[in-house]
Amino acid sequence: MSEPLHRRYLHFSELPTSLRVLYTGVLVLMGAGYLFAIIYLYHTYSGRDGDPTSLTYQDIVIAYSGSGKGSRLEAALNGPMSAMLPTDDRKGIIAWLQGGADRAQFEGDVQPVIEKRCLSCHDGGNPHLSNLTGFDNVKKLTEQDTGTDVFTLVRVSHIHMFGMTFMFFLMGQIFSHAYVRPVWLKATIVVLPFVAIALDVSSWYFIKIYKPFAFVTMLGGGLMAFSFTFMGIVSMYQMWLGKTPPAVTQRGLAGGDL
Repeated sequence: MSEPLHRRYLHFSELPTSLRVLYTGVLVLMGAGYLFAIIYLYHTYSGRDGDPTSLTYQDIVIAYSGSGKGSRLEAALNGPMSAMLPTDDRKGIIAWLQGGADRAQFEGDVQPVIEKRCLSCHDGGNPHLSNLTGFDNVKKLTEQDTGTDVFTLVRVSHIHMFGMTFMFFLMGQIFSHAYVRPVWLKATIVVLPFVAIALDVSSWYFIKIYKPFAFVTMLGGGLMAFSFTFMGIVSMYQMWLGKTPPAVTQRGLAGGDL
């Protein structure tokens, strides 16, 4: 607690009001974005094990390494897409899959359902979504579910790493103005999300080899959420509500309003 202030360190109270308002806007919108991301992840991955009410270890295993049974389309219908079409239609498609997925039944019973319920999104216009136009495209999804393919993981990895790294750089830049002692604790919290990103992304690939790496995925996500929440709350509190630390007031630089 007695560690001296670095000569270039500026506490929130020493920053101009305009900069603190800027930081506040960034923190509020990033916080809302992070909340929406969590909701999206829950919706995308929960229910793959048959229980749509929770996100579990088994859901993550199935998402990245496959269920080991059934097809990719069946896994989607029982998982993230289970609420996107009526139960009778969903069961009819699953029965067609389990019955051999022949063309005649597809054109008579399955294709009308897909055209009515699915093609508004899965018409081939979005490269990130499966194309369900016609028997040949749907047939590709009747193969055994082996989880997310490596090419998709590579695509998602670079997006995830670029985006999350930039977000936590901004968060760490803002949090650097907080007064936290000992300094090693502050430095640990700043670097923690970057370690978590590396753990999270790398575990996606290792799950295909060794399923318990799903726990590493969960750990990485938990560490990122903790880091984001801790830095955000501490920064907002010290920016507007907390008292200026004695070490800062004794230095005599606080109180600017420009």
